Amino acid sequence: MRDFMTVTKALADENRVRVLMALQEGELCACQIQEVLQLAPSTVSKHLAILYQARLVEFRKEGRWVYYRLAASTPARPFVEETLAWLRRHLSDDPKIRADHEHLHKIRAVPRETWCRPATSTLQTG
Repeated sequence: MRDFMTVTKALADENRVRVLMALQEGELCACQIQEVLQLAPSTVSKHLAILYQARLVEFRKEGRWVYYRLAASTPARPFVEETLAWLRRHLSDDPKIRADHEHLHKIRAVPRETWCRPATSTLQTG
């Protein structure tokens, strides 16, 4: 029951769901996630911590960068794949998720160093 409640609480925020949907396409640097969400670093960090605590994402460090990816399902955590499949089924056509997807393609086309500078967004949308 505890895992179930932790996961449902993690999914109760639109920005955390957007992160999970963005990670469907592969690993992202925390700075890239920040750019997708257009939120302050501390806010993004809090969202990522909640997703990590729910065991929906994993991370690795490489130098000064922290990369997030979707967690792998294990026999002890079969809910991970079920949860992610449920999100894909119900949100793949959502306008905001589609917009994030388009923005993410632009973000991935730019070197990661661009996103990890102190300046705010450097990608012009529109």
